[in-house]
Amino acid sequence: MEELIHYVWKHKIFPLEGLTTTDGKRVEVVNPGLHNFDAGPDFFNAKVKVDGVMWVGNVEIHTNASDWFRHGHDHDKAYDSIILHVVGKADCEVRRSDGTSIPQVVLPVPQYVADNYQQLRSADITPRCGRVVSTLSPLVVHSWMSSLYVERLEQRTNQIVDRWCQCGKDWEQTLFITLARNFGFGKNGDAFERWAQSIPLAAVAKHRDNLLQVEAVFFGQAGLLNDNCPKSAPESLYYHRLQSEYKYLQKKFQTNTPLRPMDYTHWMFLRLRPQNFPHIRIAQLAMLYHEGRLNFSKIVEHANDFSASRFNHDIDKRIGQIGQLRMDFDGFNALFQTHVSDYWQTHYYFTKEKSEKDGKQERKLSHRLSKSSIDVLLINTISPILFAYGRQKQIEHLTDTAIDIVEQISPETNRIIKDWAAFGVIPENAADSQGLIQLHNEYCIKRNCLRCRFGYEFIRNTPKLLFEEKENGVGS
Repeated sequence: MEELIHYVWKHKIFPLEGLTTTDGKRVEVVNPGLHNFDAGPDFFNAKVKVDGVMWVGNVEIHTNASDWFRHGHDHDKAYDSIILHVVGKADCEVRRSDGTSIPQVVLPVPQYVADNYQQLRSADITPRCGRVVSTLSPLVVHSWMSSLYVERLEQRTNQIVDRWCQCGKDWEQTLFITLARNFGFGKNGDAFERWAQSIPLAAVAKHRDNLLQVEAVFFGQAGLLNDNCPKSAPESLYYHRLQSEYKYLQKKFQTNTPLRPMDYTHWMFLRLRPQNFPHIRIAQLAMLYHEGRLNFSKIVEHANDFSASRFNHDIDKRIGQIGQLRMDFDGFNALFQTHVSDYWQTHYYFTKEKSEKDGKQERKLSHRLSKSSIDVLLINTISPILFAYGRQKQIEHLTDTAIDIVEQISPETNRIIKDWAAFGVIPENAADSQGLIQLHNEYCIKRNCLRCRFGYEFIRNTPKLLFEEKENGVGS
C-alpha cells in the first residue's frame, strides 16, 4: 500500500483541489519533491502550500500515521525537516523530535490505480504492459530504451571500477579479467573470472612470446592439466608438454607469484556447444594474449581513432563520404579475429592423439569467434571498460565512443527482444536491445512496475483504453 501512495504522490495522481490536512487546512501541492531511494525522508525539497502559506522541505509517506512512531522518526532529527506527512490512514497525530506537530494529509489511492497495479504484478504474460506500450509514440519508447541502456552501462561501469580497485588500479589486469568473464558467455562467466584472477599477468608477461608456456599457465591455472580431470587424456603428447611446462613455471614462480590451479569442477560442460568448451575459449584467450591483441593501450588507441573518424564523419557524410566510420569500427572487430594453435584446430578438449594407422585425417576446425560473439564482447567488455576509463580520466570523447560502439552494432536477437517486438517495440541497434534487456532484468522480473515509464503509462492510461475498447465492442 505504501509504495502506491508513493506513486500517487510522485506523479500527482490526485485531485488538484480539495486536499486538506486532518485538521481541515487547505493543501496545494506545487512540487512533490525529489524521490529519495536511500535512507532518510521519502521526498526532498517539496513545495506545498498549506492555507496559502508556502512550505519548502521534505515529505514522509506511510500507510498508517502510527508508522511514524514505529519507525522511530519522532526521535530522529533527520526527520525534523518534514513539512507534510502523507498517509493512507491517519490513526494518530505525529510530532517532530522537538515536540512540534506535523501537518498530515490522507492521500487516497484511486481504485483504478490499485487495480491496474495489481494487474501488472499478477499478469503472467510477457511483457505485462504490452497493450499500452503499443499505443505510445516512438519518441517515448526510444527515450525510455536510451535511459535504460545508460542505466545498464552505469551498472557495468561500477562493476569495472570495483574490479579495477581490486586489481590495484591496473587497467591491463582489469581488462583481462573483464574479457575473460565475458568469454564465459554466461554459463562459465563466474569460472572464467575466478580463473583470470588467479593468473599473475606481470609474471606471465615475461613468457608472452612463447605460446606453449602461455597455454601451459592458462590451462594449468584452469585445473585442466590435472591427471584426474575426466576431460583430459594423459596419453596426449601435447598434454604432457603443457603439463611439464606448467610444473616448471610453478617452480619458477613459487617465491613471488605461486601458481595454484583452480578446481576443474567449477567448469560447466552440460548443454554447451563444443566451440564454447572452456578448452577452446582458453586457447583463444592464450592466442590473443600471445599475439599482443589483449592490450589496453591498443583498445584506447582504436577508440581515439574511432572518435576522430566520428568527428570527421559528420562533415564527410554531407558530401557522400560515409564509409570511413565503418572502416574504423572494424578496427575493434579486428582485435578479436583470433585463431588457435595447431592442436586446437583438430580438438575440442584434450583427447588421445590419433595414430597414423587409423587412416583418418582429422578435419580442421577454425575455432574463430563468430561475428555475434565479437559483438557480445564489444558490448560487454570494450564499451563499458572504455566508459569507465574515460570517466575516471575525465576524457569525454572516450565515454562518447563507448556509447557509439554499441550504437554501431545490430540489435541482439533473443527471447526478450522477440517478446517486445510482438508489441511493436523494435530496437534499432544494440543500445536499444541492451535497454530492453535491462528493462526485463531490473523491472519486469522484479515486478518493479512503479519505477518503469511503461508501467506508469499503463497505470495512468488504462481506464481510457478500457473505455475505448468497450465502445468498440472489444472484449464483449
